[in-house]
Amino acid sequence: MLTTETFATFIANYARRLADLQETLNTLDNNIGDGDHGTNMARGFKAAAEQLAAKPATDVGGACNTVGMALLGSVGGASGPLYATVFMRFATAWKGMTSVDATNFAAGIAAALEGLQTRGKADVGDKTMIDVWHPVNQTLQNVRETTTLQAIVETADTAALATKQRIAKKGRAAYLGERSAGHCDPGSISSAVLFEELVDATIGGVERKPWPKLAL
Repeated sequence: MLTTETFATFIANYARRLADLQETLNTLDNNIGDGDHGTNMARGFKAAAEQLAAKPATDVGGACNTVGMALLGSVGGASGPLYATVFMRFATAWKGMTSVDATNFAAGIAAALEGLQTRGKADVGDKTMIDVWHPVNQTLQNVRETTTLQAIVETADTAALATKQRIAKKGRAAYLGERSAGHCDPGSISSAVLFEELVDATIGGVERKPWPKLAL
């Protein structure tokens, strides 16, 4: 399913998408946060893509470790440690693997979710990226087939947009209380885009959502 080469393609493509969506993500974050989620994410994954290109990893776990360390070194705010946690958990789950099958893919997503919940102290409904990662994990745990990868993209996209009506309970956005409703969580949107690119690099055929139109 996911190989060392397709993982590198995923990171390169995700970095480009984040660059394209930088202003959209910043606008979303400006509504309920510091206003720099897009800038931070674009910078971090650009650094990760460059490091992978300069020194290709020999296995998927090693590539994930490179990404995690790049994010820790280049991304500020809350998003850096959280996304770094995702890739460090991937690195552990996929250590030494040059090809990640369906079962190990699902295990990696589950490990990443657990890491996010531990570090961020957030739960489903708190208007954070957990609102995307949790339903994606549920989808993968229920059916571990290639066709499920297409399903998790729709799950992630739907879940990200659903954060618009929620009231934030974690982070800076929580200080806004009910005023946080009516705005999508930027971390959830960047997570949905991550799943679009991860699945497309793995099996292809993913339709990219017009996030500026949908999320703003």
